[in-house]
Amino acid sequence: MLHTINKSPFENNTFTTCVRFLQPGDPVLFIEDGVYAVQAGNRFGALIQSVLKKNNPVYALKPDLDARGISAIAEGVKTVDYAGFVDLVEEHQVSSWL
Repeated sequence: MLHTINKSPFENNTFTTCVRFLQPGDPVLFIEDGVYAVQAGNRFGALIQSVLKKNNPVYALKPDLDARGISAIAEGVKTVDYAGFVDLVEEHQVSSWL
């Protein structure tokens, strides 16, 4: 199951709620304002690392990072372009956390 998160974790609890439902291997993709969660040095870094340690890949949509001026992201987070986003959607069922 691909979990997509589009809300800022500073304004919404969708990321923390999503983490409770992750199964091993489920990828998490941050899009739109959700990409603020993966910005290096913020308070969500420990939660990102705990997700990665459970063998859940974490991705962030590069165009959304660029649009928000985020250049430094948490260690272990991979960036994807739109084609990579489509690849993830084709490989997994999607759960959108709104």
